[in-house]
Amino acid sequence: MANSVAETVIGAVVLATAVGFLIHAGQTRGVQLGGESYPLTARFRSAEGISVGTDVRMAGIAIGSVTGLSLDPRTFEAEVSFTVQGDLAIPDDSDVKIASESLLGGSYVEITPGASEVALAAGDQVVNTQSSVSLLNLLMKFGTGK
Repeated sequence: MANSVAETVIGAVVLATAVGFLIHAGQTRGVQLGGESYPLTARFRSAEGISVGTDVRMAGIAIGSVTGLSLDPRTFEAEVSFTVQGDLAIPDDSDVKIASESLLGGSYVEITPGASEVALAAGDQVVNTQSSVSLLNLLMKFGTGK
């Protein structure tokens, strides 16, 4: 009987530790528990390097995540859906670009706020975008001179 109680206590401690690690990991990645957010979209010539779950950052701080990627069959542009924290009023003249974390890879969506006093509303599309730059393509152009 003493072994059963000890095993139960140890199991509870392990479970509590695992939950603590999950909460810490979520906060580190910018995930808000029960936080409000609103959706936005942007169109890019290329969405290379990002996927669903990729961070959306402003000033280096994670403020949301990519929720969907699709290809517009008419314009052949990548449409990226993402969310941002509900307490942030993003100006409607803001720029959205796909940025690289380092030379070794890893990309994220970066929002550079504009100066407009009009904020984007839920479901709006950001017009000012800059696609990702492929390091491999740049190296190929530099190497071949074309």
